[in-house]
Amino acid sequence: MAVTESAPVAPTSRQEGILRRQSLRESAARTYARSLPIVPVRARGLTIEGADGRRYLDCLSGAGTLALGHNHPVVLEAIKKVIDSGAPLHVLDLATPVKDAFTTELFATLPSQLADDARIQFCGPAGTDAVEAALKLVRNATGRGGLLAFTGAYHGMTAGALAASGGATDVRVTRLPFPQDYRCPFGVGGERGADIAARWTENLLDDPKSGVPTPAGMILEPVQGEGGVIPAPDTWLRRMRAITADRSIPLIVDEVQTGVGRTGAFWAVEHSGIVPDVMVLSKAIGGSLPLAVIVYRSGLDVWQPGAHAGTFRGNQLAMAAGAATLAYVRENRLAERAATLGARMLGQLQGLAATDPRIGDVRGRGLMIGIELVAPDTTADVPPPDPALAEAVQRACLQRGLIVELGGRHNAVVRLLPPLTLTDEQATAVLDRFADALAGTTRTTPPPSAPGPSC
Repeated sequence: MAVTESAPVAPTSRQEGILRRQSLRESAARTYARSLPIVPVRARGLTIEGADGRRYLDCLSGAGTLALGHNHPVVLEAIKKVIDSGAPLHVLDLATPVKDAFTTELFATLPSQLADDARIQFCGPAGTDAVEAALKLVRNATGRGGLLAFTGAYHGMTAGALAASGGATDVRVTRLPFPQDYRCPFGVGGERGADIAARWTENLLDDPKSGVPTPAGMILEPVQGEGGVIPAPDTWLRRMRAITADRSIPLIVDEVQTGVGRTGAFWAVEHSGIVPDVMVLSKAIGGSLPLAVIVYRSGLDVWQPGAHAGTFRGNQLAMAAGAATLAYVRENRLAERAATLGARMLGQLQGLAATDPRIGDVRGRGLMIGIELVAPDTTADVPPPDPALAEAVQRACLQRGLIVELGGRHNAVVRLLPPLTLTDEQATAVLDRFADALAGTTRTTPPPSAPGPSC
């Protein structure tokens, strides 16, 4: 019987088949796959190639994980070196040369006042596990149980991390106002709004009838990412550091998304000059592979052996990739590059906002940029957010070969998180595609009603 060759599967059909099977097999909780229906098969730097043969500029970067973009040569070489060496890949928390090199490189990048007296705990592979470790650490060290957190925060998806995030209602967590200019909860913004937010915190802690006992710690993000790319004012951060230090409250800073040069400094706390008691680190520190740690003052290191653990806390490939990434960012001054290029992109986007009232606000720090889209045809002093428009713009960006993320309180903020290796030409292409997507998008739903204070 003659054997006939089957016809090759067309790229589009291949992609459609994979997406169809994903929708049938995977959880209803999947997220990015819903708004970004592509099937990546190859990637390099800023560029992803899909199974359909199309190429995309990736400004999601694994939610900020890919500081050097996809498959950077120094990362691939570091991984290959460990594999070729025959070193064990799974070691729990045993000491290894790879771990020692990673820790040494990480400590070399930290604020010196912390690094000189620091301890490190390797956690499970995700940032949320490091948040849990930080909360456990300060509760053990202080003997207290409460926590101060901020509206709009996002710290992860496990129980304790969710309790500290903006959408939770855990009574053990006291929610404080996070200052912002565009949608200030006090209606003033600027330095005045930040001062009121700080005074609010002081009064809550010092008023014996506030109902808030001295907590185990305070956790904050120097730039709220999922909350809408809202940078904390430097003066306010210094106030939070002084408030917590004066009251012996450990300050935990979540640098999971802001770290490793993303905001224009190696660590976002450097903009304000504060030194926290605990830093939560993940995403980019693993060089694209899963890795999460906390670094903290040695005086807090009073928990017992086994107080926090995780089977996969000894990921050797991630430590090698992470050390290579940290060194490359440091040696090539990519944080400074992010500051310069990010400021230029913000300026160009602000110019676009001046010609399109649907852009309510442009904000960010370094290569962590947010564009809040609004419904301008309302009588509100501050136009209400327009999540339908943001979703339409995201789809239009994808059609033009640009991958962006949405965030913010109402999911109306288009977020740009390009790799730190972004070139001037690539930055221009990103902004051109975004501007074209916005220009080609019209609202298909009525504008939402004006919300109340959102932070």
